[in-house]
Amino acid sequence: MATILVVDDELGIRELLSEILSDEGHTVEVAENAAQARSARHSMRPDLVLLDIWMPDVDGITLLKEWGAASMLTMPVIMMSGHGTIDTAVEAIKFGAAAFLEKPITLQKLLRAVDQSLARPAAKPGASPEPAAGPVSAGAARPAPTETRAPEAPAAAVALPGPQASQTFVLDRPLREARDAFEKAYFEYHLAHEGGSMTRVADKTGLERTHLYRKLKQLGVDLVRKRSGG
Repeated sequence: MATILVVDDELGIRELLSEILSDEGHTVEVAENAAQARSARHSMRPDLVLLDIWMPDVDGITLLKEWGAASMLTMPVIMMSGHGTIDTAVEAIKFGAAAFLEKPITLQKLLRAVDQSLARPAAKPGASPEPAAGPVSAGAARPAPTETRAPEAPAAAVALPGPQASQTFVLDRPLREARDAFEKAYFEYHLAHEGGSMTRVADKTGLERTHLYRKLKQLGVDLVRKRSGG
């Protein structure tokens, strides 16, 4: 697992990203501005930085350029913005960013970008980005031309108890996608069983209520429909 620095002036974003990444087993430190980011970069030597572009003191692009000019861009940096444009993303890549994420950031895109960035060395400022700059499914393999592709793995069917229909989970997919599918079915079952009560589901699953709510939002569970019992 990696040590990750999250730099964002919004408390809610810092808390959410920190919670998600900590759940994945990473060690997470946070900073709310460029000054704190500089200090954290010096003291903790992170394996990866998630860096917001629009900050009140120094913007993220300027900080990225600063690290690059000082030969301190020894870790991959993922830029984040809620008001980014294609030009902004291209500029970030040009100055050494490993990836660009547009807010609001979905769970799947975040973890995919983190996994891919940690799997490759930090880009050098001014270097041309790889042709496949967009996120690719984690764990996707490129078979050699002479290889014979292995037969597809069979689907695993898990029958949930009670009135819920049997849920089928495809094994021939990245682990995280399979886990998300299972977790979604798991929480939908408990929501239906508890009549949509977040409090009872939190008690039943052993999660703090706020954490549970965020988890359901990340998984795309329709909370309104579940509460109405439809």
